[in-house]
Amino acid sequence: MLNQVRWYAVLIMQRDRFESPMITKYGYDVYFTIAAVCVVVIVLALLFIEPKSYRYSIIAVSLVFLGFATNFFRDPERTTPKGDNLIVSPADGKVVVIKQVRDDEFFHADVRQISIFMSPLNVHVNRNPITGTVQHTRYVEGEYFAAFEDKASERNEQMIIGLEGANGKLILKQIAGFIARRIVCALKPGDMVNMGERFGMIKFGSRLDVLIPLSVNVQVKKGDMVKAGETVLGNYSRDESEKMK
Repeated sequence: MLNQVRWYAVLIMQRDRFESPMITKYGYDVYFTIAAVCVVVIVLALLFIEPKSYRYSIIAVSLVFLGFATNFFRDPERTTPKGDNLIVSPADGKVVVIKQVRDDEFFHADVRQISIFMSPLNVHVNRNPITGTVQHTRYVEGEYFAAFEDKASERNEQMIIGLEGANGKLILKQIAGFIARRIVCALKPGDMVNMGERFGMIKFGSRLDVLIPLSVNVQVKKGDMVKAGETVLGNYSRDESEKMK
């Protein structure tokens, strides 16, 4: 057991260079800290806790906590569909809003908003919905309403990302929820991105809004479950693509 503790300690010190096929790099700091603490608690319980009922209860709780962390920070591979005019989901979760809104930051026009709620049980790694260039980013300090509430789109802490591809524009909003307090975004203006590639995450429950032109043909409906990098949210119309040329 003591050797296991040393092994986890090495992983924590090397986490910036370590590439796990299962755990997202955006969560190394939290995940390996939780893993190390759980292992230490289990070792101490085995060595010092009596009676056995207390010892096994502590071990069970530690394993459950570690299991939750492993599930939350998992990063499975995804197969992104082919198609230059497609918009794929940037997040796993449930579509909770599809409505028309006004955007005066990037589009300066009326747009369609698709909101995806990510529960703590969903994969939380975010992926680029289109291929293109990052034209705009802005971090907004805000409040912490429940992520499934409509007012979260405007008032919660969030990262706003404006993308432009060959077929049109798109806005992503990484929105922190009631529990989540850490938005991770690796994108900056000028970056070239590919559809389906990872770009960040929101830790411990959150929401992601996608703002698209009204001309986009939406392929999902409210209540649908979607997967990041795989589910097609919609496709740019031919008229919209012609405007970009």
